Amino acid sequence: MSKPDADTHKPGSVQFADPAMNESQPESLDKVRDILFGSQMRAVESRLQGMEERLRREHESMRSDFDRQNESLDSLIRSEVQGLTERLSAERIKRTEELKGLAAEIKEAIRELEKRHVKLEEDANMADAALRDQLFAQSASAASELGKLGERLAAELSRSHHELMSTKTDSATLAALLTEMATRIGWGPETDGATGKIGPRS
Repeated sequence: MSKPDADTHKPGSVQFADPAMNESQPESLDKVRDILFGSQMRAVESRLQGMEERLRREHESMRSDFDRQNESLDSLIRSEVQGLTERLSAERIKRTEELKGLAAEIKEAIRELEKRHVKLEEDANMADAALRDQLFAQSASAASELGKLGERLAAELSRSHHELMSTKTDSATLAALLTEMATRIGWGPETDGATGKIGPRS
């Protein structure tokens, strides 16, 4: 039998562990740990696995809900965008038609104004022509009236001249008649029978 090493029991001495004991110690610790905490660790692991499974299911459910909401939102946005596009297109078409109608009305109004302008020019030209014709007619009428007035004045002057000449003739005739009457009654001067001259009375 070998003697026990006395140095291993001395205070302050360094003890060296046996390698075989060191190798068997983890296994024994695992066994002790398994005996003491095995059921609790398995319960914790089971609970952790359940939580992981529940979190995974909730995550998948949330992801599925998110995908559905995203699809619904995308569909709603597409529907709204399509509706807005259709309304904008309809509004654009309506405004285009209104602008075309307004342009047609403006063109028609311009044509009417041009027609009125042409008609006014024609009326003005006709009025000018009528005024010129009226002025020419009035001038011709005035010239005719002046000619007639001149003829009447000339006739009146001629008649007055003839009347004056006839008045002078009547005066001379009257003077000769009075002289003859005076001679016959002896009031006038005597005439010479040979010469026919009127001489003084003796």
